[in-house]
This record gives sequence, C-alpha cells and structure tokens, in this order.
Amino acid sequence: MTLLSTSVMYDVVAIFTTLTIGVILFFNWKYKYWVNVGLPIFQPTFLLGNTKEVMLGRLTFGEQFQIFYNKFKANGFKHGGVYLCLQQFYIPVDPGIIKCIMQSDFHHFMNHGNYVDEDSDPLNGHLFNLEDAKWKNMRVKLTPTFTSGKMKMMFQTLVDCTTSLKDIIDETAKNHTPIEIKDILARFTTDIIGSVAFGLNCNSLKNPDDLFRKYGKRIFEVEVIERIKFLMMLLFPEKLLRKFKLRVTKQEVEDFFMKVIRDTVDYREKNNIYRKDFLHLLIQLKNRGTVSDDSSLTNDQQKTDEKGLTMNELAAQAFVFFLAGFETSSTTMTFALYEIANNPHIQEKLREEVNTVLKKHNDELTYDAMMEMTYMEKNIYETLRKYPPLPVLTRKCNKDYTIPNTSIQLKKGDMVGISALGLHKDPDYYPDPEKFDPERFSEENKSKRPDFTWIPFGEGPRLCIGMRFGLLQTKVGLTTILKNYKIKLNSKTKVPLIMDKKSFISSAEGGVWLDVDKLN
Repeated sequence: MTLLSTSVMYDVVAIFTTLTIGVILFFNWKYKYWVNVGLPIFQPTFLLGNTKEVMLGRLTFGEQFQIFYNKFKANGFKHGGVYLCLQQFYIPVDPGIIKCIMQSDFHHFMNHGNYVDEDSDPLNGHLFNLEDAKWKNMRVKLTPTFTSGKMKMMFQTLVDCTTSLKDIIDETAKNHTPIEIKDILARFTTDIIGSVAFGLNCNSLKNPDDLFRKYGKRIFEVEVIERIKFLMMLLFPEKLLRKFKLRVTKQEVEDFFMKVIRDTVDYREKNNIYRKDFLHLLIQLKNRGTVSDDSSLTNDQQKTDEKGLTMNELAAQAFVFFLAGFETSSTTMTFALYEIANNPHIQEKLREEVNTVLKKHNDELTYDAMMEMTYMEKNIYETLRKYPPLPVLTRKCNKDYTIPNTSIQLKKGDMVGISALGLHKDPDYYPDPEKFDPERFSEENKSKRPDFTWIPFGEGPRLCIGMRFGLLQTKVGLTTILKNYKIKLNSKTKVPLIMDKKSFISSAEGGVWLDVDKLN
C-alpha cells in the first residue's frame, strides 16, 4: 500500500524531503527570533546555533559565553542574542542591565531556568533548581541555617578535618613526591561536608575509595548519556521531558544518597541524637517547620503553623549542600594555590598574615581568627575573579520584560546568560586581567568599580545561600596549608592552565601539581 504514489520508494523520499524542508524552515524561523526582537546576533549554525564549538568539545561553556560577551562589547553593544541549539539566550553586557535582571527587577527573573522533575528525580528538587513560590518558601526556611552563629556552631568540624589533611601532605613532603592538590582538597572538603551535612565520618583523605568520594566524583562525570540529556533539554520543551520522566541525577547516585540520608535521619530521630551540623537543622525543619538553637528535633510543646520539609525535600537540600560544598570550595582552593605557588611574594605575605593572626589566638584555628585574615580574603576573591566556579549564570524570564531605556522586550520563557567570566576578565574593570593581583579587592579599588562586575556567587535575592560557609572552609584549608608548608609548582602542571572542556564547573585540565616542603 502506498500513500502518495504507486512507488513505496517515492513515498519515502517525498516524506523525508517534506520533513527535512519542514525542519529547515522551522530552524530558520526560530533563528530569526532575536533579529525580530531587535537585538544584534551572530549568525547561528543549523542545529547547533551559536554553540558549535561547545558541542564539539573545543570550548567550555564559560569560554563560549566569554566570547559572546567580548564580541558584543567590542562592537559597542550593551547586549545581544545567541542560540544554544533551539534555546534562545539573551546576553547582557552592561553591568547596569545585569543589576536590573539580578536585583532591581528580580521579580521578572526569579528562576535559574534549570530543568527539574521532583517526582521522578527527587534529589534534583533542591534550592538551586526550585522556582517561583517553591523556591521562595524554601529559601526562607533555609536562610536561618547559614547565619554566622550557625557557622560558628559547625566550625570545629572544619578544624577537625585538617588533621587528616596535614597527615597526607606530611607524607608527601617527607617522600618528596609531587601532589595533585585538587584531588586532595576534594577529599578534604568531602570529609567536611560529609560530616557537616550528613553527620558521618567519611575519611576519604585516608581512604580515597570511600563511598562518599566515589559517588561525589560520579556526580560530575560527564558521559555520553549526560551529553544526550543536555541536548534534549535544549531541544525539547519541559512538559515533554517530564512526560518521558527525564532524570538528571544518575540512578546509583540517588540510591546511595537517599539511603544514607534516610538511615541517618531515622537513627537520629529514634535515638534523639543531637549534633552541631547542617543535618540537625534540616531535621528540625522537617519536624518543626523552623530552625531553633536548641538540641531538640521536635517541638511538641509549641505547635507551629509552619509546614515541615518532606523527606525528599530534606534529602535534596542535604544533597545540594554536599554537591556545591565539596566541589566549588576544593576548586577555589586549587586555583588559589596555583596562583600562590606562582607568586612567591604573595605566598610569603599570606604566610606572614596567617602566623601573625594565629599567634593572637594561641596558635589555634578559630572562627574569629578566620574573620581577621583580610589579605587571605583578598586572595580568595581574586581567585574567584579569575576562576569563577560557575562561569555562566542563568536566569529565566518569568513574565514579559522591557530592557530599561530600550524598546527590547524579553518574553516569558526567554533565557538569560550572564558571563561571569566575561565581566571578571573585562580590562575596563580589571586592568591586565590575567595578572593575579589580590589588591584589586582593597576597599579603595572595589569602590572604583561598577556594581555587578564581580559575581562568582551570583547576586541579588538568589545570591548563593552557602557563600559564607564556602568562604569559611576555603580559608581553613588554605590557612592549614600555608601555615605548615611552602609550596611551588611541579613541572607536571600545565602553564598556563587549560580549562577542562568536559567540566561545567571550572576545572584545570591535567590537574594542579605541587611540590611541598614542610616548615618547622
């Protein structure tokens, strides 16, 4: 039986030709979107849009968006439009527009625009991905868990983990062998987050094959199936993806973390166990709806109208705390040590501050001592400028919005891609941007720059809720190393650094290798 003619082959050719023409016409129509809006664009490539180099593995997303930023600015444009496959992205270049999007007119851009299906993929339903009222309610609940008082409560856990860090670096120094510092620091932060977020002693510094380290690495391993999923998220609407129950979290990762969290929560609740950690606060939110300074997991005497977290919600927040806490901090410390090793005068000045401040605190790592290390903070800020862990920040327009002082209108559903890397390496704001110069973050120099030109943690109401904790554990790790060891780059380190094209979070290809000498 034939459909269009007496030949099956002719029918097949006719159908294929029609579909091909239809697809081409659809893409051509789609790729005129920004031109019709009135934005400058770069000519997109069929199917791949403006991200051909990313899709072929030649550029990271951070590098690609930095190129967008630089090209639009070089042509005198304050903004422009690009396409990631079928998904259109508005690229703001002017800090004033970025401030409007991230802060002043935040109600138009409340969401990150990440795909999430909490029913099929519960661990993905965390604060970073939640949208609209769900995000707002969760943010309100979690904000009290990240106060300075709560950081002080958890601080000793960070200090306890430095013992194993020193042990492993001592062994390296003794044997005069180079050390791949990213792996060591990732194990260090895994132990911290495992203890603070889950109340468990991971010991991945002593045992590199620890399950927390194993599944922590699995989260960031990008395989063929992850690339296919990402492409599907760019090509197909969210409703269709949810219908087919597309999952972002790897099944074995979900199985491991859900079991660990359920077992730990059940054990604490049955035995009324109190620990000064993040999980205790989450259990309070589950049972009480609010966080309290007391040790009780429930509050039977004082009933509250606050709705508690479900077990899946609790698990998702613990998971993202682990996810963000171990990877971004270890990455920041790695890049900081690369620059510190590359700049001996900075290393000596830092070590002098560390020794001077600790001497005032009986040579002990205390919360107050960390707060006094101002030069250390400048170094961390400059590291985050050169190597922002998330080099691209996204927002999704949730209701039509006209860009201030223009006739350009963004429609509901349009995506925004803000190049943190582009801003951070813009010579108008940071002269000689490849130079590592902590003094860029003196109070005098900061006051000279426009707002929203340093955004490693985001900005506005969706500023990273864990920023304070991330900076704290970064300070503790760097203080421990600089106090006890002198470091220099090993020849295994690629100079200049090349970014790993497979990693969404900034990561050095081949790692950062150091030679370490123990100080008396």
